[in-house]
Amino acid sequence: MNTSRQMLKKLIAFSIPLILSGLLQQLFNWVDALIVGNVIGESALAGVGATTSLYNLFVTVIFGFTSGLSVLFAQQYGRGETSKNACLLADYSMLLGVIFTVISVLGMILFVPILKLLDTPKHLFDYAKDYLIVIFIGIPFISVYDTYSAALRGMGNSKAPFISVLISSVINGLLDYVFIALCGFGVWSAAVATVISQIAMTVYIIVFTVKKYPQLRFSLSHRDKLLNSIKIGGKYALPPAVQSSVTSVGNIFLQRFMNGFGEQTVAAITTAYRVDSVLLLPILNFSTAISTIVAQETGAGNSKSAKKAFHIGTILMAAMSVGLTIVILLTGNMLLSMFGLTSEAVAIGDEFFKTISLFYVIFGISMSIKGYLEGTADMLFSGIIGICSLGVRIVCSYAFEGVFNNMVIAYAEAFSWIFLLLVFFLRYCKKKNKDL
Repeated sequence: MNTSRQMLKKLIAFSIPLILSGLLQQLFNWVDALIVGNVIGESALAGVGATTSLYNLFVTVIFGFTSGLSVLFAQQYGRGETSKNACLLADYSMLLGVIFTVISVLGMILFVPILKLLDTPKHLFDYAKDYLIVIFIGIPFISVYDTYSAALRGMGNSKAPFISVLISSVINGLLDYVFIALCGFGVWSAAVATVISQIAMTVYIIVFTVKKYPQLRFSLSHRDKLLNSIKIGGKYALPPAVQSSVTSVGNIFLQRFMNGFGEQTVAAITTAYRVDSVLLLPILNFSTAISTIVAQETGAGNSKSAKKAFHIGTILMAAMSVGLTIVILLTGNMLLSMFGLTSEAVAIGDEFFKTISLFYVIFGISMSIKGYLEGTADMLFSGIIGICSLGVRIVCSYAFEGVFNNMVIAYAEAFSWIFLLLVFFLRYCKKKNKDL
């Protein structure tokens, strides 16, 4: 009983900063949307929303990759291999920074065909273009930040990433207000505010790591181990990165699918997804907490403690999911109205909430099992099933459009969550039987 209490405290203490970090990251996107929608107008908000799936492609790929690295950081930390963590951090922060700098430059050059591929409505094109060109600048900084954040999380420090995101959120909110509300600049200034805030949080987390963990300082002394470090890290990081990239590409096509329902639906659903993504963050970040602690305990050879973390985490996850369902059912309409949407768009978004929120508990439990599987280094399976889940979502979107109309977007996602839960549960049962 005492060990259960200790594990409960450990999970809560580690997950709260993670959850708050995730909420703040999404809330500063809310600030962009709130100010753009209320000051510039609904069309500007829809224009920014039309770029969301493309931007999220890069952000989710980076996060997917570094979440895989975080499991390796945690396992090596559990085994007391701090020097290996230092090599891994230096190698991947440099590698990802270079790769995503190249990608960002290409994105700024090729923005016109990209927006055409997304089937962006003509009257939204200029808004989307102005926002997209600037927002690409911040992507390399996100890659470096996420790598450092993954290293600190793996070593049990979730507070420093939270503080860095808090600093970033304050800067973003202030600059959004100054640039748009006071100075009357266009949607591009919301992107400028976001990029500046991303640079600030990256600088903070690097400085903190250098001062707090001198053993993690960047060094060229291990260059002979570079390829080996990249190879080992790739085994953990590539499966979730590939899943994230495929999922994000699929979301781009789903964005194109959604754009076909017209401007009001685009504005309503993209705004609803802003709210929905914030509501789901506690679930996603708690899944990360389960994964990290399971990885630490597994690395230290404590399989019983790893399973205890999973069991306690699943109970907390289910309770959290039910609570989030209640919150969105009670406040969804009001939250949508804050973004300056028309009453018709608010009605569409509210219907979306009433549909998707009923499946939150299914998503929550599936993410709990996913966290356990990834914490035990079952990354490849998790990645493959994530891709299959996207396939289910895309097929259901097109297959049931005539049945659910524009709400097919919500039902298709719910069906994909059911698929995830079933497959992850079967995988867990198989692993559990092997351990007996």
